[in-house]
Amino acid sequence: MPPLQQHYLVITALGTDRPGIVNTITRHVSSCGCNIEDSRLAMLGEEFTFIMLLSGGWNAIAQIESTLPLKGAELDLLIVMKRTNAQEQPATPTTMWVTVEVDDSPHIIERYTDLFDSHQMTLAELASKTQPAGPQSPPRLTLSMTAHGPAGGQVLLIEQRFHQLCTELHAQGSIRVINHPQHQKRDGVLQ
Repeated sequence: MPPLQQHYLVITALGTDRPGIVNTITRHVSSCGCNIEDSRLAMLGEEFTFIMLLSGGWNAIAQIESTLPLKGAELDLLIVMKRTNAQEQPATPTTMWVTVEVDDSPHIIERYTDLFDSHQMTLAELASKTQPAGPQSPPRLTLSMTAHGPAGGQVLLIEQRFHQLCTELHAQGSIRVINHPQHQKRDGVLQ
């Protein structure tokens, strides 16, 4: 018997945080026969958001699509769902992890995302958190990002520009670069 074809569904749930709500959602997902391939949870003010990539056979995905809106209504959650496909992982010879701490002001995150975008780096993750101002200090922004992209001379240039941007913004920042050996060039050929 051939293996069942996997189907994929992205779900976003948004609502007021309360104990047990994530467990209730994950239990419902499991009861429908779906598997959680990837997920993220974030607290934003008094709200939480939960993003999941689910996989399962056609029947399991159809069941979650038909029952999750009712479960969301019971829990007073806004639910958004979208069918998707498994993503082939493209060759990403370079991965960069960035952390920044800086006095918060408009356009800070944009400046860092633009840096990677202008060098054809794909942002895979971005998380930011602003700490409120203290009696003697302004609000502070903590930012972390993961980006993937091509190997080559761009890496040194991006590192240089990252450090220049940190200096310009009076930010504490670090950048860690991993060149994946299976994608490095050997004798002019991409391995």
